[in-house]
Amino acid sequence: MLSHGPAESISFWNFRTAPMRAFHMSWLAFFLCFFAWFGSAALMGIIREELQLTKTQIGHIITGSVAITILCRLLIGGLLERYGPRRMYAALLILCALPVIGVAFTHSYETFLIARIAIGAIGASFVISQYHTTQMFSPRIVGTANAVTAGWGNMGGGATHLLMPLMFAGIMSLGFSESQSWRLCMILVGLLCLIMGLLYYRYTQDTPEGDLIDLRRDGRLPPPHKTSRNFSLALRDYRVWVLALMYGLCFGLELTIDNIAALYFIDYFQLDWKMAGFAAASFGMMNIFSRALGGYLGDVWGRRLGLNGRVSWLALVIFGEGISLIGFAHMQSLGPAIGLMLVFSLFCQMACGATYAVVPFVQNRALGPVAGLVGAGGNVGAIATGLLFGGAVAWPTALFYLGVATTLMSGLAFLVRDKAPHRVRDAAIAYGPVTES
Repeated sequence: MLSHGPAESISFWNFRTAPMRAFHMSWLAFFLCFFAWFGSAALMGIIREELQLTKTQIGHIITGSVAITILCRLLIGGLLERYGPRRMYAALLILCALPVIGVAFTHSYETFLIARIAIGAIGASFVISQYHTTQMFSPRIVGTANAVTAGWGNMGGGATHLLMPLMFAGIMSLGFSESQSWRLCMILVGLLCLIMGLLYYRYTQDTPEGDLIDLRRDGRLPPPHKTSRNFSLALRDYRVWVLALMYGLCFGLELTIDNIAALYFIDYFQLDWKMAGFAAASFGMMNIFSRALGGYLGDVWGRRLGLNGRVSWLALVIFGEGISLIGFAHMQSLGPAIGLMLVFSLFCQMACGATYAVVPFVQNRALGPVAGLVGAGGNVGAIATGLLFGGAVAWPTALFYLGVATTLMSGLAFLVRDKAPHRVRDAAIAYGPVTES
């Protein structure tokens, strides 16, 4: 048993303790990762014209931008328990800065696609953020901590659509051409990723007591379990696969909307690219509170009803997500469309927070692999949904199909049921390799 446990509360204005430094650095890093991941999507109206991209090619770009994240999220889950979130986050940010800068030098569909695929690796940052905050906060508050850090980070998806056009306009005002301006935007984002990687390494640690490698070297922690053993535990638990599906239904859809929102408002509501960016930004900006609300209410239902309460809340918000998406797909006027999109955004992002309010309670000895597998499920969902937007199906029709599918499958969440009394189960949460229960 370690001498100091995880934080029992979230002190938003506290930057001195290790848990709160990790809290703030993780959401800031994840926020920036969205700029790297979807920065070019926010300017796709301009890039599409310059590179003369077809609808099919855009569909491939959407799919490619999230495909590599599946592999990266699976790999990083096991590496986290061996090397710790501090080193893994710093390495990911620094390495992914290279393709972010590299996309500025593409001049064809093929090179742009390759760069977007490479940038997609930065999506693995989500698993690191969730793992890091789970290490730092106690069971009673872990769902809220996970949801706030992820939600504020996901807010970068909306802020990207809002700020990238402004950055683009600012650079153009200095006398640069459109082609030069969007490229300079991506170079600046890449440099910010590099700086954030260095800051993350400098100002965070893996656990409240220190780094995992140092604690093991000093004999304060046992050696890490073999990665294969941890993955085996996760793979054998069907509940992990159900949660991966649930996360595909919420975060997968969120990624898809982040990719298509600006073009959707350009093509179906005749907005110019700047106004379309502002409309699309409202979707992601809901993360300022919606994902945190989902995680918080997951904790509330969990304290009262145990894991079964957390699961019931998850099923409810995914059902609401599906119904609101069906409504959005039928909107033909701009005002009602934005209103229904915000309702859909609320439920979708609450579902993301609710999912990771369940994750720490499923396989306590394999937290990293479970977080990675469920996180990868979100990207599988993004690929599956993204395929609909590269074919002959009209985009409103594709959104309607997705809304129906989400509504029908929401009840599968109840398969993640608890077999132990909820008070014992909620107390048995583990913190990665620290726990030997």
